[in-house]
Amino acid sequence: MPADSDASWLVPLARFEANPGDYVLRHGTMRVMLYHPDHPNVQTPHRQDELYFIRAGSGTFTKSGETLPFGPGDVIFVEAGAEHRFEEFGDDLLVWVIFWGPDGGEK
Repeated sequence: MPADSDASWLVPLARFEANPGDYVLRHGTMRVMLYHPDHPNVQTPHRQDELYFIRAGSGTFTKSGETLPFGPGDVIFVEAGAEHRFEEFGDDLLVWVIFWGPDGGEK
């Protein structure tokens, strides 16, 4: 949060420092977290839709059997229930992730 504000609705993501795994915003079903994937990146399908905003690093991302490259500034959408994982990434990978919506995802 800005040093001179206690606003819980404004987080300057470009310069915000958080501990990976800490949620920085929550509202209803929505949660925002800074994510630093482990090697290897083993994930199970999530119950909610999610967006990954790549803050730093690059690699490939596999979703539902399709693999594509990603880099800083990219946004990745993963619908609820989809198999997915980060691959071929370095230790510098930092990702903002947003989970939202009902179990099973938006229809």
